[in-house]
Amino acid sequence: MEQERNELIEPENLSPADDESDEGRRPDYKKEIISIVRGTMSPVMMRDRLENYHENDLAEVLPLLTEAERKKLYRILNADVLSDIMEYTDEQEASKYLSEMDIRKASLIVSHMDADAAVVVLRATDKNRRELLLDLMDADSKREVALIASFDEDEIGSRMTTNYISIRENLSVKEAMNALVEQAPRNDNISTLFVYDETGAYFGALDLKELIIARQGTVLRDLIVTSYPYVYGNENIDDCIERLKDYSEDLVPVLDNNNFQIGVITSQSIVEVVDDEMGEDYAKFAGLTAEEDLKEPLKESMKKRLPWLLALLGLGLVVSTVVGAFEQVVSQLTLIMAFQSLILDMAGNSGTQSLAVTIRVLMDESLTGRQKIGLAVKEMRVGFCDGLILGCISIIIVGIYICVLKGKPPAFAFAVSGCIGLSLLVAMIISSLLGTSIPMFFHRIGVDPAVASGPLITTINDLVAVVTYYSLSWVLLINLLHLSGS
Repeated sequence: MEQERNELIEPENLSPADDESDEGRRPDYKKEIISIVRGTMSPVMMRDRLENYHENDLAEVLPLLTEAERKKLYRILNADVLSDIMEYTDEQEASKYLSEMDIRKASLIVSHMDADAAVVVLRATDKNRRELLLDLMDADSKREVALIASFDEDEIGSRMTTNYISIRENLSVKEAMNALVEQAPRNDNISTLFVYDETGAYFGALDLKELIIARQGTVLRDLIVTSYPYVYGNENIDDCIERLKDYSEDLVPVLDNNNFQIGVITSQSIVEVVDDEMGEDYAKFAGLTAEEDLKEPLKESMKKRLPWLLALLGLGLVVSTVVGAFEQVVSQLTLIMAFQSLILDMAGNSGTQSLAVTIRVLMDESLTGRQKIGLAVKEMRVGFCDGLILGCISIIIVGIYICVLKGKPPAFAFAVSGCIGLSLLVAMIISSLLGTSIPMFFHRIGVDPAVASGPLITTINDLVAVVTYYSLSWVLLINLLHLSGS
């Protein structure tokens, strides 16, 4: 296809950057496509030229065209190509483009899309137009869309496609090949064939390569893998995504509760699901109730951020109250206030690191109670070792700082720095434990552990660090060593 593209593109349509493509630089396909669309060649020639480009490149050009130019493109390209383009387009944009088309062609395009992609686009479409599109769709497409739409968005069935090959388990090799050839024009996913028994229940899977190289007299049953992985459509995405990733199959069958196959999960869908899950977890780490995007309205962004901010405000007031309780300590030894942020920051960083490690580990649902305890102990040991090293460094650097820049006697300077180093060590150990135990607690009670987000852990660790620091300062510096002064 690349060769055909290069033959079709005339030299005058190439930009200087395109001339350097032989040296490893990618041609500017967007510029080429726009030039073709805005050209004066016949519709047939224009269609032939455009169909040599990948659908993703065509999708990236659509926002750069005027509405009139897009409508020209809709009329020139056939429904198969346009449906592929829509699958590479954001659902909001795809809905917008469909609204620019004739309703019958828009319905035809949706019918040609994979059912899972069609459901996503239809959900983003205005209700009245969505009903019109559904009314005009053929019966098979409408049924497939209804099937996928019947699953909740957090169920794996909502991410499946009905685009797959299925055959009976009692066929001969020749009959299986004939069934493949008969179904292939309607289905793109042919690398694995799925097999059902005489009752219609899922039986196993067959690799296409094995079928191709099989001899005529080979028994088909001998080629079928009955232990091939599968999922149920109503399984929660979080519960089965790790299993899907572990098997690394291009296609995984999706079954209903009667063990009949209703679709497949493709490797592309798995990547998208993982990306979505990571986006949600990242949002929760940042203290958001849901993921945001650049086009989101101000009101929606505020709704996602305010709940956690209000909760953290309450915790922040608790921290401030605790600091106020140590007012007597601060009044007698004002100098220690300068190093409060050092303890708070390091405790927060240590807790957040443990939180990230713990949430990643908790994705493994087979984790035992003993392994969870082992994780907590390990994180405390890491916190102890890191705190010991950083505490020793702090004792030296802070001691020299107080002695040289503040003009305090060495005994006073290193007494204060020693208290700071010890506080740092204790705070980091406790913070590491909290960073592990808090997400474990949420997981135990059935709440997504990612809600134990960075801001929450940091605020709680601030409270721990403040109590640790000022308590040790009061006990060691004021009561034991009787130090005072600024």
